[in-house]
Amino acid sequence: MKLFDVYPINPINIVKGVGSLVYDNKGTEYLDLYGGHAVISIGHTNPHYVKRLEDQLHQIGFYSNSIEIPLQKQLAEKLGHVSGKEDYQLFLCNSGAEANENALKLASFYNGKSKVIAFSGSFHGRTSLAVAVTDNPKIVAPINETDNVIFVPWCDEVTLQEVFDTYEVSSVIIEGIQGVGGIQVAPAGFLQKIRSLCDTNNAVLIADSVQCGYGRSGKFFSHDFAGINADIYTMAKGMGNGFPIGGIIISPKIQPAYGMLGTTFGGNHLACAAGLAVLEVMEQENLMQNAADIGGYLMTELKKFHQVKEVRGRGLMIGIELPAEFAHVRKELLFTHHIFTGEAKPNVIRLLPALNLIKAHADRFLEAFATVLSK
Repeated sequence: MKLFDVYPINPINIVKGVGSLVYDNKGTEYLDLYGGHAVISIGHTNPHYVKRLEDQLHQIGFYSNSIEIPLQKQLAEKLGHVSGKEDYQLFLCNSGAEANENALKLASFYNGKSKVIAFSGSFHGRTSLAVAVTDNPKIVAPINETDNVIFVPWCDEVTLQEVFDTYEVSSVIIEGIQGVGGIQVAPAGFLQKIRSLCDTNNAVLIADSVQCGYGRSGKFFSHDFAGINADIYTMAKGMGNGFPIGGIIISPKIQPAYGMLGTTFGGNHLACAAGLAVLEVMEQENLMQNAADIGGYLMTELKKFHQVKEVRGRGLMIGIELPAEFAHVRKELLFTHHIFTGEAKPNVIRLLPALNLIKAHADRFLEAFATVLSK
């Protein structure tokens, strides 16, 4: 048997990681400024994280949600404290797509409506409902197509109002900062308009925080910059620092019922241990402030390059838009300077490093970036 070939793969075999550095099977060191799609939040093989998982594995790794799992309650309490959403409720699952699926379903349960507003440039996942609200027809199979989803242009308040005036809207799903869409930051006024329309029309505001949440922006949720509260926040990626875990936190106005949502693997003992370790390190090492500080430094320095068209983002979620003639930059950073970055097509380099990135590593990237641009 061979692998189902759906990934364009770089010929690099990473076998070890420490902090923001990773090493291939030949011993070559790489600076990781992508964290496997924003997943590595507290650094590779963080000692506290490793010990938390190892200790739990020596006790029990998994049992189903048919029994008490105190670690789930501990995770909910810690998450409420660190995020500032202490009156919300937590449902645990396994991935970002699954989190968004559950959020959309829960919203429809809540108000009995079916229309969903999503936005141009959005990415919410690859499963049934999640891909239906994703603005990329190439990854939407015919079975996923539905007329329940209405796409509104990014930041278009007029069209947004028209859709609410025309349809019975169940929910609005929006990334606080679009990732795949090119690091597009949702303006505070636009998020406030959505909040107001949802309140007036009994619609549910879903804050997709899978990539832009969990402290990456310098606040726990990037939507917090708008001074609003969403009804549901979806999370994954940095939540487990590489261990598969996702979740949604749910406003107290939405009441649970047995059987409404469910999962086999969600909230298992190992996943909760990983989730607790991440929050503990974030809190102890003040990583949200570090993301704000180092991210601010990087953005300030990047804006000094005359070749750069625009620098967008917040904290350690940064997009560097380059002219078309610099399409080679990302590959040259990787294969010549051994620095992992991401991309958003056509010409945006994405930086999504661990939240404990140090200034020396930021400078290492800036020096390499300057060298590549100067050629």
